[in-house]
Amino acid sequence: MTAIFRTLYEGAFNLFEKPMRMLQYSLGAHRMAWVFLLPNLLIFILFTYLPILLNIWYSTTGGDRILLGDRNWVGAENFATLFDCGSYMDPNSCRRDLFWRAVHNTGWFVVLQVGFMILLSLMAALILNRNIPLKGFFRAVFFYPVLLSPVVVALIWKWILQRNGVLNAGLDWAGMGTVHWLLDPSWAFFWIVFVSIWANMGFYVLILLAGLQAIPGDVYEAAEMDGTPTWRRLFRITLPLLTPTLLVVMVLSLIRAVQAFDEIYVLTGGGPGSATTLLIQYIYDVGFATRPRQFGLAAAASLVMAGVLLVLTLLQLAATRKRAEEG
Repeated sequence: MTAIFRTLYEGAFNLFEKPMRMLQYSLGAHRMAWVFLLPNLLIFILFTYLPILLNIWYSTTGGDRILLGDRNWVGAENFATLFDCGSYMDPNSCRRDLFWRAVHNTGWFVVLQVGFMILLSLMAALILNRNIPLKGFFRAVFFYPVLLSPVVVALIWKWILQRNGVLNAGLDWAGMGTVHWLLDPSWAFFWIVFVSIWANMGFYVLILLAGLQAIPGDVYEAAEMDGTPTWRRLFRITLPLLTPTLLVVMVLSLIRAVQAFDEIYVLTGGGPGSATTLLIQYIYDVGFATRPRQFGLAAAASLVMAGVLLVLTLLQLAATRKRAEEG
């Protein structure tokens, strides 16, 4: 049986040998790499670059028709509509006040989520890098939420936080009364930040652990022999040598926070009101969930967000290049 499969395998590849030799002869050996790259390039063009171009085109058109031929050209009107504000600090003064509420919510979400994410991830990584009992178990516990689907994470926490959920059942049992966690704007915003950190922190803990383990042990041994206190070792050795890894974690978490959607949409739906509506949900609501569907406005908002992400990516590349040149 093995001989039969081997014969079929070799025969299948022999079918392509002659055409490939002829192709190599006609193109030259140095151009054959493009032949093998062509399928991937076509996939990228079809599913990445073409949608980007279509999105740019949609952002310059108006109406609720989906076919480009049925849409009227409006130029930069969609961008002008989004940025038509008396004061960008006051969403009520903007023509598209919900867009700027989403921008403000996204800004606060990014600051709080990324700040606490990096702080807690660093603390967890420093603890898990020490020789503590059940170290492998605790590392798995921290990473486990990353393996869950964002929708599953949101449904679990919604079950915990809803009016008749597990958390309120515990509070009732303790005689503390019921709290409307997801109906109060302040609490709802707190919980989307908390759930997002809980769901994603393990990924960054893993990256920081790898960075900590890459620091040579000789440095710590020399510092210990010199009688350097623990806190000084942290601020003079660990954090400076961990800076490149912290930079990567910061940029990755920033990009992910700006794109947050799944957990928040399932957990609160953007409510109560627009208290937890972030930029991605605004784009989704304007382009697909509400009528009339304003594809052009949604495309313009998505390009604004893409510009922010591009700036963050360029900052990461510049910082990484600078660190590489210094190192």
